Amino acid sequence: MKKLPLLYDQNPLDNFFLLAGPCVVESEKLVMEVAEKVKRLTEKHQIPFIFKASYRKANRSRNDSFTGIGDEAALKILGKVSKTFNLPVVTDIHAADEAEMAAEYVDILQIPAFLCRQTDILLAAAATNRWVNIKKGQFLAPDAMRHAANKVLEAGNPYVMLTDRGTMFGYGDIVVDFRGIPEMQKTGLPVVMDITHSLQQPNQPSGITGGKPELIATIAKAAIATGADGLFLETHPDPANALSDGANMLQLDKLDALLEQLVRIRQVVKP
Repeated sequence: MKKLPLLYDQNPLDNFFLLAGPCVVESEKLVMEVAEKVKRLTEKHQIPFIFKASYRKANRSRNDSFTGIGDEAALKILGKVSKTFNLPVVTDIHAADEAEMAAEYVDILQIPAFLCRQTDILLAAAATNRWVNIKKGQFLAPDAMRHAANKVLEAGNPYVMLTDRGTMFGYGDIVVDFRGIPEMQKTGLPVVMDITHSLQQPNQPSGITGGKPELIATIAKAAIATGADGLFLETHPDPANALSDGANMLQLDKLDALLEQLVRIRQVVKP
C-alpha cells in the first residue's frame, strides 16, 4: 500500500489534500487523461493528490443508467493509474464481498453515504488494512459518524477518514452545514468535504440526477475556510457527455484556476 501524502512529510505547504477524478471508469483513455492532467496541476500547486474513480456505479436512478465497463476491467485500469503515475487511488465498494477484490488494486476503499451504517461492509473494508473513507449519510448528523468510524477502528484498522457530502432536508436537494467539518474533526480523523456530490439534485422526475456545478467554487472555498483537511471533487473533460453525474462535475479545464484560489485561502486560514 502506498504511503498516503496526508499523513507523511510530503506536504511542504501544509496544504489540503485532494481526492479527484471522473465519477466512474468510462474508458482507459479518459481515466489516464484525467489522472495525468490532475497530477500535473496538483504538483504545480503542491497539493497531495489521490486519484478517484468508481469501478462501478451501483446506486443509479434507472435500470438503463450506465453502471460501468465491468468490475475487473475497471479495477485493472485503476491499478494501471496507480503504477503509471505513482498515485494512491480510491474507489467505492458496495457490498462486503467487494472489499478484498477492490483492495488488490486501490489504496483507499470508499464507503458510499447510503451504506455508512452497514456494519458488514465497514468490517470487511477494515479487514483489508487499506484506508477506509466513510462518507456521511445524507440522513445523519455529523456527530453520528463517530459510530461508523469506531466500527473500523475497533476492528484494528487505524486508517480512517470521514467525508461530508451534505444533508438532505427536503425533496431533491442537499444542503451543506459547515459546522459538520469541525464536529467530525473531534474524532481526530482527517475530514474531507465532497464538493460535487454536495451539489447534486437527486431523484429528479426524469430519473437523471441534476446538479448545481456553478456553485462548486463556493462550496470548495467555504470548506477550505472552515478548515477541511481534504477535498473530494469529481472532474471530467466534457461533463455534458459524461456517462454518470455529469450535471455536478467540474469541467477539467476549470480546475487549475480553482486550485490556485483554494491554495491561497488555505495559506491564510491554516493553523
